[in-house]
Amino acid sequence: MKIADFLIVGDGYAALFFAHRLIMENKSFYLFSENKQSASRVSAGIINPVVLKKFTTFWLAQEQIHDLQKTLSEMAEYTGRNYWIDEPIHRIFHNVKERELWQKKANDETLSGFLSTAFVSFDTILNPFGTGMVDQSARLNVSRFFHDFFKFLSENDRLIPEQFDYNALNPVQNQYKNIEYKNIVFCEGMGVVENPFFKDIPLQPNKGHHLKVKISKPIQTKVTLKKKHFLFPLRDDLYYYGGTYDRNESHHDIDETAKDQLVKGLEEFYPEPFEVVDVQFGFRPTVKDRRPILGNHHEFKNLFVFNGLGARGILNGNYFAGELFQLIEHGKPLPEEVSLERFTQTK
Repeated sequence: MKIADFLIVGDGYAALFFAHRLIMENKSFYLFSENKQSASRVSAGIINPVVLKKFTTFWLAQEQIHDLQKTLSEMAEYTGRNYWIDEPIHRIFHNVKERELWQKKANDETLSGFLSTAFVSFDTILNPFGTGMVDQSARLNVSRFFHDFFKFLSENDRLIPEQFDYNALNPVQNQYKNIEYKNIVFCEGMGVVENPFFKDIPLQPNKGHHLKVKISKPIQTKVTLKKKHFLFPLRDDLYYYGGTYDRNESHHDIDETAKDQLVKGLEEFYPEPFEVVDVQFGFRPTVKDRRPILGNHHEFKNLFVFNGLGARGILNGNYFAGELFQLIEHGKPLPEEVSLERFTQTK
């Protein structure tokens, strides 16, 4: 019989960032992964403290940025790599009014640390009104992050590469197959709909497509460009462009309308020929109030859910992994804004 402090079910940002907390706290755990192509694994990896449609920030943005930098530094100690890619976002302005609004917002106390007042123009792309740089923005090296982390888990006997079987779980005796556990954290994204303990949490699938494109004239400066969507360089002369947001499509096929939307969006500011090499998509788990969902089961108090990270999976996943750990290990109440109880309490 094996004994573990925690079982983690899932293999996206929520699961991996929570696993990191357990590593740092020297807790024993096993992570169950089906090695699926989750929304996290096909995500752009954008680290962005600003809502770029309105030039505003969001709840706990600065705290989340600082916490992520600390986490990635800690991860580098045991994986040998820091996954922070220092290629800041440059927002392409649509017109003069947008640029003026940016400049005004940059003088606001809540945004002065995020919106640069030095405007930049780039060759190759169409940006007649210039671009504004988002300070403290960056990208996560998504492919290396998942590859290295799973390699570390496997080498340290903390990875169970199989589907979690709910029928094999005995929550009364705290036993799963041949493992005795103290707590289970379910971080399953949209897969939670199959979970008999948390299938009723109010998640909304948000389908997002992105393209891998080969452009004919490279952009010399390595940055992340944003107009309608994000464009940034990958390996082998390829670029990422995406992603879309669609709450109405749930089928597991490529939507040609989403692909066309992306192609037209790129053509708006990249005037040279380009080739679409690949189209990918994933389903982001989102919540109506745009806050994650954390909490424990009403009957089995040591079964927890960690879900609903939405489009800010990296920042939300890392920061609230710490909040969930503090709840489980030290009884620190969760912020009301993310607690599962906001949906279960009688109004």
